[in-house]
Amino acid sequence: MILRALLRRFRRGNAAAASEAVEHKGCAIVPAPKKDRGRFYTAGYIRKTVDGEQKETYFIRADSHSSADAARDHAVTKGRQIIDEQGERLFT
Repeated sequence: MILRALLRRFRRGNAAAASEAVEHKGCAIVPAPKKDRGRFYTAGYIRKTVDGEQKETYFIRADSHSSADAARDHAVTKGRQIIDEQGERLFT
């Protein structure tokens, strides 16, 4: 419960504009770099419709980049890696 509250608060921070979704294994990866002190952190959402319900998982990594574009590209790579490693467990 506390973790969810912290994640919600962190997500509302200075996120750079979200990008268009990239499909991977039936999931949509939506890069959403987070800007902090002139750097952009790798972050995004992984979304999937499960039993007619839209499910979403937020991720953020410690990796920082000098540009939002680099952070978006890295978010897609990390999103694919997360999906490959965790699969359906992301949404349970």
